[in-house]
Amino acid sequence: MVPYDVVWRTGANEPTTFTTASNINIGGKSLPAGSYSFWTVPGKDSWSFIFNSEIPGWGVTILSGGKETTRNVDADVVQINAIPQKLSQSIESLSIDFEENDQLYLSLAWDKTKVSVPINK
Repeated sequence: MVPYDVVWRTGANEPTTFTTASNINIGGKSLPAGSYSFWTVPGKDSWSFIFNSEIPGWGVTILSGGKETTRNVDADVVQINAIPQKLSQSIESLSIDFEENDQLYLSLAWDKTKVSVPINK
């Protein structure tokens, strides 16, 4: 599992890439059209979703055994906090999805945790 309060590259082997063809509002903040690396900071009571303008090839340093990220904090474009939800059933594989209920959401689910942020134009 991923430790609390530590930046995670949010994916396996490389950071997840998030691309939008138009300007959007995500979690109440503006994200310009473009491609971003997607990072998270899991917490017990709150998670941070981070969209960074640099897309590193691996995302972690080899010498740290994968424990240190190569994220350049100065390239962070948007950081959003979200409240995690406890799930009744466990999700075995990390899932990053777009869900449309009352509106569109970017959702991340794994184990018994789900975290979502709203997306608007």
